[in-house]
Amino acid sequence: MSYRYRAVFVDLDDTLYAYEPCNEAGKEAALETARDLGYDFERDEFRRYYQDARSEVKRELAGTASAHERFLYFKRLIEIYTGTHKSRHALELGEAYWDNYIEEMELFDGVTETLERFHDAGVKVAIVSNLTTRIQLKKLEHLGLESEIDLVVTSEETGSEKPASVMFTLPLAQLDLRPSEAVMVGDSVEADVEGGNALGLTTVLFEAGSQADDELRGRRQPDFRTDNFADLAELVL
Repeated sequence: MSYRYRAVFVDLDDTLYAYEPCNEAGKEAALETARDLGYDFERDEFRRYYQDARSEVKRELAGTASAHERFLYFKRLIEIYTGTHKSRHALELGEAYWDNYIEEMELFDGVTETLERFHDAGVKVAIVSNLTTRIQLKKLEHLGLESEIDLVVTSEETGSEKPASVMFTLPLAQLDLRPSEAVMVGDSVEADVEGGNALGLTTVLFEAGSQADDELRGRRQPDFRTDNFADLAELVL
């Protein structure tokens, strides 16, 4: 049986699960670990230092996967707070953050069933994500999706972040597809919709309620919008 599309490219964060509860759990765990290490942080103070460190890293490493690296954020936080480098402390904060972040992750409704339908139908599923490879693989392992995923592409391996064309041309090449044969699904207008549209993929904006309609014009206009992952099966199959 032939289907309208041969592959679905799917963003990971805020498309398969909700990012913010996990991020909050991770930061709380990092704060508790910092206190255990002897740092006298109030919560708001810790958050300010974290935000300052994050902003510096993102400014210096903009457009790279490393701009999202929490170990760098905590390394810089400690440098700002103490004026010294304490690698063990940065490592412990980063590990506490990610351990609790991942533990908090829960799939959106309909994700597992929809990906299983794609798998059973022979439609390829590629995760196309802006972050470092190791942590994205750990997320997928925790979510139990390995058997439903055919390919994982991260910005760490391409050297550029969505909406850069290589983030879409690489999975197209690896799966031997034309752009018209693939759907790009994601929560970001800039990264997922604009990037996919520029290459000629069909684009789906997921959880798009926060996007004003008058902002979605030209290449920012997705082909479809939905807040229900299961709707993708009707579009693709």
